[in-house]
Amino acid sequence: MAEEVKLLGYWASPYSRRIEMALKLKGVPYEYLEEDVFNKSPLLLQLNPIHKTIPVLVHNGKTINESLLILEYIDETWTQNPILPQDPYERAIARFWAKFVDDQIFSVGFKSLIRADKGREAVIEETQRLMMFLEKELIGKDFFGGKKPGFVDVVAGSMIPFCLTRGWEGMGIDMIPEEKFTEIHRWVGNLNEIEAVKECVPPKEKHVQHMIIIRERFKAPSA
Repeated sequence: MAEEVKLLGYWASPYSRRIEMALKLKGVPYEYLEEDVFNKSPLLLQLNPIHKTIPVLVHNGKTINESLLILEYIDETWTQNPILPQDPYERAIARFWAKFVDDQIFSVGFKSLIRADKGREAVIEETQRLMMFLEKELIGKDFFGGKKPGFVDVVAGSMIPFCLTRGWEGMGIDMIPEEKFTEIHRWVGNLNEIEAVKECVPPKEKHVQHMIIIRERFKAPSA
């Protein structure tokens, strides 16, 4: 009996794209349902009534929310081509860096930057300081996961080169110049050689324009 695997996602969301990357890396067939995050469907509201956000994975009628949790579920359910290390310590370190990308890089490098009416240079400097930790972590490696992409590569790969970089480009900022972040640029080149990753990268020009729209929404005062 065929398994039911559905993903509710959004084309420009790094959180959604990382789930697709993981499913493709593992060779898991799935049905993709595109959501309009500005006009949420009744199905999305039904499946994720607490956060009302994508991505949502549905596996044989079971619903899993939150991208990092979904990634771990995928890795434990389909054990081929593991993305998390088998060693408990290395698994903990991978979780640390994934959380670092989502909590620190995104918060400082995007949220704080677009809200900085003054002190933009200080935010850029802080973002680059944070990015340097990732730069050093990549020394001597093809991927964060070693010789092949793993958990951190899926998380950071969906967020930094194919999302934040396009947001920074829309602001006229070269946040990670190649002469300063040679390891990150080498890593992005390696990611671009992986078919499962390339298939999940949004069209650049469309994505840059989308990030400009998102930036304006973030700048708008909260109700």
